[in-house]
Amino acid sequence: MVYQANPARYQAMEYHRCGRSGLKLPAISLGLWHNFGDETLLETSRQLLRHAFDLGITHFDLANNYGPPPGSAESNFGRILREDFLPWRDELIISSKAGYTMWDGPYGDWGSRKYLISSLDQSLKRMGLEYVDIFYHHRPDPETPLEETMRALDHVVRQGKALYVGLSNYPADRAREAFAILQDLGTPCLIHQPKYSMLERWVEDGLTDLLEEQGVGSIAFSPLAGGLLTDRYLNGIPADSRAASGSKFLSADSITEENVAKARKLNEIAQQRGQKLSQMALAWVLRDDKITSVLIGASKTAQLDDAVGMLNNRQFSAQEIAAIDAILKGTK
Repeated sequence: MVYQANPARYQAMEYHRCGRSGLKLPAISLGLWHNFGDETLLETSRQLLRHAFDLGITHFDLANNYGPPPGSAESNFGRILREDFLPWRDELIISSKAGYTMWDGPYGDWGSRKYLISSLDQSLKRMGLEYVDIFYHHRPDPETPLEETMRALDHVVRQGKALYVGLSNYPADRAREAFAILQDLGTPCLIHQPKYSMLERWVEDGLTDLLEEQGVGSIAFSPLAGGLLTDRYLNGIPADSRAASGSKFLSADSITEENVAKARKLNEIAQQRGQKLSQMALAWVLRDDKITSVLIGASKTAQLDDAVGMLNNRQFSAQEIAAIDAILKGTK
């Protein structure tokens, strides 16, 4: 059946300006880290992407190594893009990244000019695109000069292979240096993608203030802490869960008594708000508008509905914030 986008797709979504740029991102973005590789049925991935766009989720976030196997998420996305979304390409923000191991040898990892430009060329071929909207350096490289990495990002914009560039996983000090280099080159950094959730708050120790000062947007990945901030693990580890699967991204060892106890207390506040725990966790990340968008994964369309439904109640009272902070600090 030929896909026809929902004509009401922009009515429920919020769109936030990304830093001081002209670009707006949806409050909810869809990451293709899981459930879009070759181990997932293509039709499942297709239904997730269709449903996301019908809800006003215009930003699809990829990376060269997403799968499994690496590269397969981009290949599968490229096929679905050709078959379903080409009429709406200009309504989409498509991002990719390079910075983790992608191929053998000394040129398939980290942040050299050789690796970044070669990787983006491969990503564009896999997706069947002439350009991506955002191209990220996926993680800092401790050996390659930062100037070389930033010059490579500047170069792909000047080539027309990316409209904007971003950074991911950069601590505040390195990010500040990178922003200054990019600004001097004439290709300012659009966005930073850090890991941020109720259970992982390192970005509050200077990074969010830096982004606000520099006019750089932000998109938080793992805002649900790999599922810990959902009702999935409140009563143990389900046999069909990611933690039970041996995933390197969320092991059973991560489901600690301390974290589960916090999740149960947080769930009580969410219920008082008339929300699911996952919805409250997303709203909390967006609570003070320092975060432009939250980047979620999904294996079911209902999870997308829940995430967008959060927008109906994303404000917190001072009492709620204080109660949540007390739980997170272990004082309640």
